[in-house]
Amino acid sequence: MLEINPERFHETFEQYSEVGGTANGGLDRLALSATDGEIRDKFVSDLEALGLSVRIDELGNIFGRRSGADQSANPILIGSHLDSQPSGGRYDGQLGVLTALETIRVFENLDIETQRPIEIVNWTNEEGSRFKPALMGSGAWVGIHDVDEILSTTDEQGTSVEDALTQIGYDGESPCNPNQIPHAYLELHVEQGPVLEECGREIGIVEGILGMAWLEATIYGEADHAGPSPMHTRSDSLVAAADVITGIRRLSNHLADDVVTTVGELTIEPNSVNVIPSKASFTIDLRSYDYDVVTRGIDQIEAELSSACTREGTEYDLEELWRIPHTEFSQQICNSLETVADELGLSHERMIGGAGHDASYLADVTQTGLVFVHSVDGKTHNEQEFTQWDDAVAGAEVFANTVLKLANSEETSQ
Repeated sequence: MLEINPERFHETFEQYSEVGGTANGGLDRLALSATDGEIRDKFVSDLEALGLSVRIDELGNIFGRRSGADQSANPILIGSHLDSQPSGGRYDGQLGVLTALETIRVFENLDIETQRPIEIVNWTNEEGSRFKPALMGSGAWVGIHDVDEILSTTDEQGTSVEDALTQIGYDGESPCNPNQIPHAYLELHVEQGPVLEECGREIGIVEGILGMAWLEATIYGEADHAGPSPMHTRSDSLVAAADVITGIRRLSNHLADDVVTTVGELTIEPNSVNVIPSKASFTIDLRSYDYDVVTRGIDQIEAELSSACTREGTEYDLEELWRIPHTEFSQQICNSLETVADELGLSHERMIGGAGHDASYLADVTQTGLVFVHSVDGKTHNEQEFTQWDDAVAGAEVFANTVLKLANSEETSQ
């Protein structure tokens, strides 16, 4: 069995974590920011040092290709993302990219020639923090999103994806589509939840991912003075929003056992201490493995909005920003991961993932696998996110050995 170099792997992780690192040990590296440009430069330099052929597509997705014995064979694609949440953790996404990088380094050190080429990728804007939607680069690459529409998407300051790519020098020339359909895609990620820790297993073998919808609700009231305006005459957008948000929190108790709901952004206008809010906008994140449950959830959210706005004399709009069905990953790859974990003497758990990953979209075009490693206390998307290094190493060795099996596979992709 292949063994990675734990010291080199950890040193690389620490070096990457310095770019955009926060004082509290987290990471602030928003997509297409200056720090994202800096880490991309380092990543490209590392790929070139390995002799990989590097290409950058029009959405800034970065690919490094290692030759195989059969150059015409469909490649194995491995990787994740290097962008982060604002004041996020160091492991989310980055650990997956660096696991893929360490895998290539091991193959190079051991002069391993695989039958198939292997390509490593850093996907653009997986997080969706600066630009929406999330999974932007992988979604456009598989044809879910229109490339021109994505390029014209703007952040809150009005900067477009196209302009941001140009500013950091990653407006690539390659078309954002598969120039060769991968034989398989494999990604490693921190679990971002407590399941592995609770069940006492070392490796998560992900069989699927929850479906999800992102919505934005806007409630319109009427601004007025906080003093002279009697309570019964008010049209308060924030009061209506508060009622709806409370109702959304309770949906998970009624729809299905796996439903999770989150209101993550809230803005009000005019946002003054002595003015009744005239406008309240908030986002809604709704997830379940059952697509029909997600649909019913959206209907119930609209019913909550209608009731609250009738009570408060306000009006509303509800916009669907993004929706994807649940993902089912390749059972063949799940079985391979399980076999490798057994051969390495590592305990494992088959599970469903709650967070979206680039692997979700890759499953639309090729057989896809996703490996989870521990998240201590299940914490993620904050600076306290942490994975014990022994767990990272264990996941990397399962990953590297599975990549080797896939890269020498003769079966056609499914």
